[in-house]
Amino acid sequence: MRKLFPIFAGIALMIMGVVACNLPSSNPSQQNPSTIMTAAALTVQAQIPPTVAFASPVATFTSIPPLPTAIPPTLPPPASPTPICDNAQFISENYPDNTNVAPGANFTKTWTFKNIGVCSWTPSYAIVFSNGDSMSGPAVQALPGNVNPGQTVDISVALTAPSANGTYKGVWKLRNAAGVVFVNQFWAQIKVAATSSGFDFHTRAASASWVGSAGAITFGGPDTDPNGFAMYRNGQRLEDGSTPSKVLEMHPQWVDNGVMTGIYQPYTITAGEHFLAKIGFLAKADGSCGAGDAIFQLSYSATGSPPWTGLGSWTKTCNGSLQNIDVNLNSLAGQNLRFALAVLANGSSGQDWAVWVSPRIEIP
Repeated sequence: MRKLFPIFAGIALMIMGVVACNLPSSNPSQQNPSTIMTAAALTVQAQIPPTVAFASPVATFTSIPPLPTAIPPTLPPPASPTPICDNAQFISENYPDNTNVAPGANFTKTWTFKNIGVCSWTPSYAIVFSNGDSMSGPAVQALPGNVNPGQTVDISVALTAPSANGTYKGVWKLRNAAGVVFVNQFWAQIKVAATSSGFDFHTRAASASWVGSAGAITFGGPDTDPNGFAMYRNGQRLEDGSTPSKVLEMHPQWVDNGVMTGIYQPYTITAGEHFLAKIGFLAKADGSCGAGDAIFQLSYSATGSPPWTGLGSWTKTCNGSLQNIDVNLNSLAGQNLRFALAVLANGSSGQDWAVWVSPRIEIP
């Protein structure tokens, strides 16, 4: 064992010598800190794998050329309006469209125009009827005087409303001295609407004069008077089964071909009026028709005495229906007349219970 120790001792000394030669010579406590940090940083950097560099894409924009500056078009100067020699502007009128005018009434239609042309109007200019209802107006009428540009004028025509009810329109024109029309549409349009007080023969029967074949009788019956009778039968059943509120019975004298007549007070006829009524017979007690057969008449006189002018005559038998009567009195407009209702037995008068239902004069 003693022989081996020297050998190992020698080896140990040799190792220690080698180590001592490789240790740094300076004192660790005196080493610069920045040197240590730099070494550490280099050590870490050496351990990071290298980074591959990528090129950043760069956007390429195509430049847009500037828009051309708009050049406004050169407009020609506005043309001057061509002066119009004859030109008119409507201003106003009286009797506006559909004004009510009494039948046969005279009226003056006036239009107001302004001269908006460059020529003066003279009395050689005229209003001219064109078409429609002239209403008795002139075919041509001269202007009342000179009308210079910018001035107004009233143009009037005298007209007469027709006698019958309805709407009437007359169209007129305005022409210059050379006969050239420069206003061709203006008109007068009216409504003829007659007002009528009317005449109720039923209501006025009590004040009428009643005459039978044998002479005068008193209105109101009795219905057993052998000379005949006239009386109200309001609400009585008639041959058609109706029971009207205004029924005037006129029974002729109780003889063959007997007569009963009622003469009424004067009345002035208005244009458009008609005589209206229904005629027939009273029904029997059981509601059936009797043997009635009579002639109904309407007539008039200017004085209430002969001569009488007939307006209608109707023969009626009892057949279960009433007959409508409508007589146009327009031809008598304006006349003050007395009217008469009459019933004549057409043979036997035994069952001639003749009736007028609501006899009247009115505008239908």
